[in-house]
Amino acid sequence: MTSPSPARDPRPATIASIAEELGVSVTTVSKVLNGRPDVAPDTRERVEASLARHRYRRRSKRRTLKGQIDLVFHELNSMWSMEIIRGVDTVASAARIEVVLSQLKGAHRPPEEWLDGVLDHRPLGVLFVMSSPSQSQQQKLRRAQVPFVVVDTDGEIAESVPVVGSNNWDGGLLATRHLLELGHRRIAVVSGPKDVMCSRARVAGFRVAHDEAGITVDPSLVRYGNFYVDAGYKHAMDLLSRPDRPTAIFAGSDLQALGVLRAARRLNLDVPGDLSVVGYDNVPVADWVEPALTTVGQPLCDMATVAAQMLLDLARGVEPATSRIDLANELVVRESTAPPKSRATVTPAAPGGRPPRRGEAR
Repeated sequence: MTSPSPARDPRPATIASIAEELGVSVTTVSKVLNGRPDVAPDTRERVEASLARHRYRRRSKRRTLKGQIDLVFHELNSMWSMEIIRGVDTVASAARIEVVLSQLKGAHRPPEEWLDGVLDHRPLGVLFVMSSPSQSQQQKLRRAQVPFVVVDTDGEIAESVPVVGSNNWDGGLLATRHLLELGHRRIAVVSGPKDVMCSRARVAGFRVAHDEAGITVDPSLVRYGNFYVDAGYKHAMDLLSRPDRPTAIFAGSDLQALGVLRAARRLNLDVPGDLSVVGYDNVPVADWVEPALTTVGQPLCDMATVAAQMLLDLARGVEPATSRIDLANELVVRESTAPPKSRATVTPAAPGGRPPRRGEAR
């Protein structure tokens, strides 16, 4: 009698699942698949073994793709965008494909004239970042056989649309749990625009962390901004000028966190002594500022790499194993968070007051 074969996971392997299994980046797996030489031999061997073990279906090399990828941002004015571009370029360069950038000037839906231009020049495919085509535009793209993938969707989207993102709900939970574990009980959140899904998801995670701790969220401490420095500064000035000010602020982006740090300096509040601050994204500037920013690391480059690879597969006629991929976030603890100290020792300066220079007495 033969023993039964071990059951295989019925879910097809993806680049993301193989990277997670091996503890390497999605970019590394993509480089191995594309035959890039800049991968350590032992790492390449492990990746190749995992690909074989999971019977990963490599895309056909017989069809060489020609054309370009249209990379469409809702806005193109931050380091967040640069991380996405870097990830897309990794895949496009390996395939010798050009990338053309465009932006929608803050809109989340492309205008009809944009679609007319796409249908005229027929790219290999379109990557939408924090934006997505309307249902009628989706139908027109499909009829023209122009595949598309959405990166970090701005809202609810049909299951048939391929989407690559990260778990924003979990990111909000990670950030808030960290502050609660440090002992903070009065925590504010300054998220992104309320009409953007990731903003609402991060606030939802913030609320769940409070529920877990048995703490009621003060509605006046929940704010929605615009992901940029000005909104972080404006909301932080208001929050930190209150007599019952929060001891910690969770910002919905690293740029908004920079605005919070600016407000704290203007009000003569030490970070993290008087105020703890957590950002979101882990863009390079988070490690450059002083104090270095504790933040939720969103795998932006990997998200873009997975999305670009998925788009090229679609252009070759290979359907993705799943239409929705969410990559994991991680909490990156640096210098901007600490346990709260006695409120009796904290006296914010009047707005416009100069913060102390290094070495000066408070």
